Amino acid sequence: MTTGRKTTSVFLTILCGLVLTILGLTEQWPLWAWPTLMVVLVAAPAVAFKVAALRRSSVPVAFEEHLTAPPIERTEQHVSRVAMPSQWADYDFLFSATVRWYAPDASGHGRVLNPAGLAVEAVLDRARAITEQREPGRVSLVQHELSGALSSLLPDSTNQLQAMAEDVRLTLHEHDQERLDSLAGVRKDQAVWEHQRKYEQSKRTYLGEDVLKDTGSAVVWWLAKNDEQVERTVEDLGLLARLTSAVNDTDVPERLRDLIAEPREEQGGTEPSDWRAAAFERAPTAADHLAEALNALGFEDGDTQRRLLAKQIADAIRDQDQQETADDLVRRFDPPAAFTPDNGEPQDITGGATRPTPGT
Repeated sequence: MTTGRKTTSVFLTILCGLVLTILGLTEQWPLWAWPTLMVVLVAAPAVAFKVAALRRSSVPVAFEEHLTAPPIERTEQHVSRVAMPSQWADYDFLFSATVRWYAPDASGHGRVLNPAGLAVEAVLDRARAITEQREPGRVSLVQHELSGALSSLLPDSTNQLQAMAEDVRLTLHEHDQERLDSLAGVRKDQAVWEHQRKYEQSKRTYLGEDVLKDTGSAVVWWLAKNDEQVERTVEDLGLLARLTSAVNDTDVPERLRDLIAEPREEQGGTEPSDWRAAAFERAPTAADHLAEALNALGFEDGDTQRRLLAKQIADAIRDQDQQETADDLVRRFDPPAAFTPDNGEPQDITGGATRPTPGT
C-alpha cells in the first residue's frame, strides 16, 4: 500500500470514530459499548494494512513483468545495392529495397533473436529466383516484376516469420550498362550490314542469272528500261550481245556478229584510245566487249553508273567461277574503292560508306 492510501485509511478511521462517538452520545449507548468501539477503531487500520500487504504479495511475478511496457521492436530493414545474378555470367543486378516482416507466433520454435536477418534472407532468396532467369538488358522490366513478386507477406524457410519488400530498385553497374549499350549498337549495325549484303547479292544474281543470262533476256530487259522503244533496241542488239558475252565469258554468237559495229573513235576524229588500239591487235576480250557495250548504252568514261554496272557484272561472273575475267574487268574499269579525306572510310559510288569485308 502506498503512503497516500495509508493516509486516506487513517483519515477515514478517525472520521468514522467521530461519527460513531456522536451517534453513541445521541443514542445514550450503554457503558460497555464504548470500550468495544475503541477496540474496533484501533484494529480497523491494522486489518486494512494487513489485507493490502497480502493482496500485493499474491500477484505472480510473470504478471508483473507483463504489466511493464515492452520496448518497441523494429519491423523493417533497408538493403542497398546487393549483387543479384542475371541470366548472363558476370552481369549482376544491384538490388535495393525496404524489407518488412511480421512474426505471428514464434513460441513453437523459440524466440527469434535476429528477425531482420531471417526476413532479408527470405526476400533475397525470392528475388534471386527471378533475376537469375532474366537478361540484364531488361533491368527496368525486371524491377517492376520484382516489385509485384515481393509485395506479399510470405513465410521464410523456418516458418518463424513472414517477410515482404517495398521500394524495390534494380540497377546495373555503370560499366556493365555501357557494355550492353555497345553490344546493342553492334548487333544493330550487323543486322543493317547483313541486309545490305543480301541486297547486293540479290542484285548480282538478278543481273547475272536473269537480265544478262543471254542476249534474249538482255533484249527484254532493255525494252522494259526504254519504254518499249523497239527501234532503239534493234540498233543496240550488237551491244547487248557483247554485254551478255562479257558477263558469261563467252564469244559472241555467230548469228549476231554481223550486228556488231566497229569501235567508235574518240570525239573530234582523233585516233582510238590506247586500249582500243591494243584491242585491234589481239582478239577482243570480255572487257573489250563490255567497254563497247557500255559506251553504246551511253555510259561514258568517268560516269559513276558505268563503274557501278561494271562492278556488278564482275561480281556476278566471279560467283560463276570466272575469277580471271572478273579480275580483268576490275583492272579495266577500276570499281569504286576511293577513300574520302574527311573520315577515311571507303565510299560507295552511290554516296554511302562501304562496309569493310568481315575479317579485314
